[in-house]
Amino acid sequence: MTGRVSERSVRASAPEYQGALGSLSVNASLPDVLEEGMRGARQAELSGDLHEAARCRLAVAEACRRLGRTGEADRAWKASYRAARAAGHEGAMAWALWSGGTLARQRGAFRLAYRLLHLAAEAGERGGDVVARGYSLAGLAETGRIQGDYASVARLHEQLLTEARRRGEARHTVWALEGIAQMYRNTGRFDEALALFEEAAETAERAEDRRGWAWALRGIADVLSARDGDVERALTLLSRAEEACREIRLRSALAYNHKMRGNVLYRAGRYGQARELYAQALDEFRGMDEPRGTALSRLGLVKTEARLGATAARTAAELTALRTELERIGLLHARDLVDGAAAELGIDPLPEPTGSEPGTERRALPDTGAEALRAADPEALRSADPEGLRAVDPEAPRSAEREELR
Repeated sequence: MTGRVSERSVRASAPEYQGALGSLSVNASLPDVLEEGMRGARQAELSGDLHEAARCRLAVAEACRRLGRTGEADRAWKASYRAARAAGHEGAMAWALWSGGTLARQRGAFRLAYRLLHLAAEAGERGGDVVARGYSLAGLAETGRIQGDYASVARLHEQLLTEARRRGEARHTVWALEGIAQMYRNTGRFDEALALFEEAAETAERAEDRRGWAWALRGIADVLSARDGDVERALTLLSRAEEACREIRLRSALAYNHKMRGNVLYRAGRYGQARELYAQALDEFRGMDEPRGTALSRLGLVKTEARLGATAARTAAELTALRTELERIGLLHARDLVDGAAAELGIDPLPEPTGSEPGTERRALPDTGAEALRAADPEALRSADPEGLRAVDPEAPRSAEREELR
């Protein structure tokens, strides 16, 4: 790994809050962001300032997405894009597309996520908005990582980490550290994963990034539980992370925190308590229309129910159905997750779906994703001036006349 984040960046910034909302903190309460964004959007639309309307609608979209209000988030990012397009502002179009792509990933629509994030990266490059381009490339990398194709995205994570450190971008440094750490953790490299999660937590705390800090604590808790069986320390870290999630109203992060608490309790053999946490997380994910979290919470529930006396036939049927659902969502590691659970519970092998043969599951990204990742070159980030990161003139003309595992 290269050196730590530059000390230039004392506090994490939230570049998705722009224009009149640019002074909002990365830790601003999401209901407050939503209120400010709606008020600013109405004022901008009344005055005919389309660029400002696009920026305010972007903040609305991101607040709604993180609050789990996905229908409103979908309408908001599209409104932001339409305003940006009418204003002829490529950078604002890039940010709207990034928001749409991030929402698509959250909802399990991976092909759409790749498409929108690829378009966002292109628009960011055309508009000279290196931050939007960087966020979009990071979004592509995260989408591939969540799908489980580490071979396709590991190098991009490393490149983005190098650039984030070079620029002193604490928030993106934390994101990249956590992504790489998660890949290490999921491939059994616990010591390396723990070191990166701890560095992410330290960086986030120093930069006053409560969101990144909460996610890093969750990762540390996971490793301490899986590697060391340190249940109480893991639960304490998750409680601290939960406080941060509630403070900012990070609904999705809070649900993943509850699912991880279920994981820790399950590993400790406290199955009744684990079942309660998995059921709570399942309700939360369903309320947000988040299929990945829903499926992973269901997996935890099936395992705890088996430990608490469910029959082997019932468990096998539920795991088989769940494997089909996970593969439908597009999680490439679905078979490993479910087959591992079946082996752990002593009910393997599971029956294959009708008409399929063992070992025929798809191990590559969809064509849309593979193409987008091949085009995800961070070269433009390396050539940009670190000190001029936010110095793009919003009124400048367009540069082209175009558009956690377990």
